[in-house]
Amino acid sequence: MAEEAVYNIEYDNNASINDQWQEICSQLKMEFGETAFDSWLKPLSVSSFDKGIMQISAPTAFMKNWVLAHYSERIHKIWEHKNPEIKKIQIVVQNMMTTKDRASSLNDTSLLKKIKSTPTPQSFYGFSPAANSYYEHDEYLQSKLNPAYTFENFVVGKTNEFAYAAAHKVAESRNVSFNPLFLYSGVGLGKTHLLHAIAQYIQKNDPSRHVVYISAEQFLYKFVNALRYKDTAAFKEQFRSVDVLMIDDVQFLANKEKTQDEFFYTFNSLMEGGRQIILSADKSPNELDGMESRLKSRLNSGLVADIMPTDFDLRLGILQRKAMQMGIDLPQNVAEFLAQKISSNIRELEGSLKRIAAHSQLLSSHEITLDMTQDVLKDMLRSIDRKTTIDEIQKKVSEYFNISVKEMQSSRRARNVARPRQIAMYLAKQLTSRSLPEIGRKFDRDHTTVMHAVRKVEELIVEDASLAESVESLRRSLDN
Repeated sequence: MAEEAVYNIEYDNNASINDQWQEICSQLKMEFGETAFDSWLKPLSVSSFDKGIMQISAPTAFMKNWVLAHYSERIHKIWEHKNPEIKKIQIVVQNMMTTKDRASSLNDTSLLKKIKSTPTPQSFYGFSPAANSYYEHDEYLQSKLNPAYTFENFVVGKTNEFAYAAAHKVAESRNVSFNPLFLYSGVGLGKTHLLHAIAQYIQKNDPSRHVVYISAEQFLYKFVNALRYKDTAAFKEQFRSVDVLMIDDVQFLANKEKTQDEFFYTFNSLMEGGRQIILSADKSPNELDGMESRLKSRLNSGLVADIMPTDFDLRLGILQRKAMQMGIDLPQNVAEFLAQKISSNIRELEGSLKRIAAHSQLLSSHEITLDMTQDVLKDMLRSIDRKTTIDEIQKKVSEYFNISVKEMQSSRRARNVARPRQIAMYLAKQLTSRSLPEIGRKFDRDHTTVMHAVRKVEELIVEDASLAESVESLRRSLDN
């Protein structure tokens, strides 16, 4: 639970403010997920600490306001426990403070050097069309490419070979018969890997092409910022002058009417200019709820490639390739056990291998065996054996409180609907490995609502014996 996780960060009077901030960032990334963290929290930096007041700077006023509304309370709570001397958190705009003031306030010359070398976040960040390198502007808006996500490191099997072939064709050729390329799959099956692979292949083999890879959430942020500062002309120029536009997780644009309009016109402009568009989502275009029909039509106009859930042979191949890259001697029976047990998500599969490897390396007397694997991964395996999903939790809670799942997902705030919704969110956090944003999307809410629900139910369990009994009854029924 998020609340319990805070208390794993112990007070250390000898740790510098910046060291404390790094630990807090790790906590925030774990709670809110990598996408939200990279978009809204990673760009923040420590500005000053004086008389119990900690100042944290944001690159823009828009980002400052967003952090204040969605994250500041949580930052304060974590840091207050980390360092009791901190009584208040202030979020300020970075350019309102001088470089000298920000560095001297923390008495840290290394920070001064870092601030001086940090680019002013004003314009676009992507690949230089003239060199095999980045040009650094608005770094927090550009999704960083993972150097490990290449075509060479992508393990091909029956479930993903079509998507792989399409991605490779787009990467190696300027003129393909299908545009856009739309990849879709469930979480952790490789669509982001393929997008990174395309970008890095083009960067290496055809650096004259201007390639941009960005998440849909970052596209939205960039557009809202352009509206706020009345700079839409620059925004249009940035995105309509590229050779290859890649947008990850386009389902995030659902119900964002103005952003969809801008994306629609950007899409048309690039298509008319013969530029390549590559998109990914968690569903096929026809299944994207909250997306305009004309946009769905555009998304369907090229090649739509589904990455199916992995089969046993593919999972086994991924484990063996990863073990070889990590220099791990992975016994065949352990690899087969993991490939059989962890079937839904490649990230979880790779994560389990890293945990086993870390355990083996830290305790050098322990070789990797099946018994050791089962012991190290017992929490994950227990969760997998339960096979509890958010859909099952919603259904069970709805039946228990005699409401429909549709009501639970609606905007109704009546107590007889709101309370079961909070309980379902709480159980989803307890019984699944899904992140707060993923849980929120299942309820058509954001992650802050889920956080509030979890804390509220934790409080009510202590105060209300009847509700505690109901929650425990639901938990037992879902465990069985």
